[in-house]
Amino acid sequence: MASGIFAVLDDIAVLLDDVAVMSKVAARKTAGILGDDLAVNAEKASGFASSRELPVLWAISKGSFINKLIILPLAFLLSAFLPTAVTVILILGGIYLAYEGAEKIFSFLLPHPQAQRILDEEVHSEEDILAFEKQRVRSAIITDFILSVEIIIIALGTVIGQPIISQIIVVSFIALLATIGVYGIVALIVRMDEVGFMLIKRSKKEKSLSKSVGIMLVKALPKVIRSLTVIGTIALILVSGGIFVHNIDFFHHLLPSLPSLVREFLAGLLIGFPTVSIVLALKKLWGLFQSKQSME
Repeated sequence: MASGIFAVLDDIAVLLDDVAVMSKVAARKTAGILGDDLAVNAEKASGFASSRELPVLWAISKGSFINKLIILPLAFLLSAFLPTAVTVILILGGIYLAYEGAEKIFSFLLPHPQAQRILDEEVHSEEDILAFEKQRVRSAIITDFILSVEIIIIALGTVIGQPIISQIIVVSFIALLATIGVYGIVALIVRMDEVGFMLIKRSKKEKSLSKSVGIMLVKALPKVIRSLTVIGTIALILVSGGIFVHNIDFFHHLLPSLPSLVREFLAGLLIGFPTVSIVLALKKLWGLFQSKQSME
């Protein structure tokens, strides 16, 4: 009896050791996409009133957890029974990410007058603020879903051929790390100014280290947010381009002499800008259709 218990404990120890090794490999493989995930979500979680930053971030984090709960079982089932569907889902997600990145570039280069007017106007009513928050949260959760699919599929690819229990533990650990780690760092970034004001307030001397650090944090936050906007846009293009390069033969063999980052960025733009044009054309047609309907 005792020998049987020890044998079970030994098997568990071996399993945990294997899981630890595989988790390290999966973490290295997904490090790049986790960095992109951080940049994209930090940009999407910023720009709110100070009192609303953490509630909005919490709403996005809950959405991210729900995304993982949906994606993980589907990923295991599709990987086992319909692996082709995984590639199709990745490419569709890549098109959406490329559209988001290209649309940000397009809006920066050619800002829409109406959009600019709305952006310049301050929202005053609580309903306007809540509607704006819901829109941003929804957009962030959709983007998180697509990035989560990419992270989980990459992690799953590192443990293919391993026992199913090992696959579930490793991929679930990476998915949990992606949510807690990414949104924990995002929370620290968006609350930089609050920490800075706290250090300034607690400083009793006119010139002290804590006050200097506080002033630096307060001044740095707008620059960090602007930087994250640029980095997040580039990350969207790179992630989408990476999906196309690794899953579509045309892009995989396109300009092979160029560095991989350049190829992925070009692939993202080559899909992103035409997608933006198609979406804008469809919106214009829909507007004309609605105008015609209202006139009848």
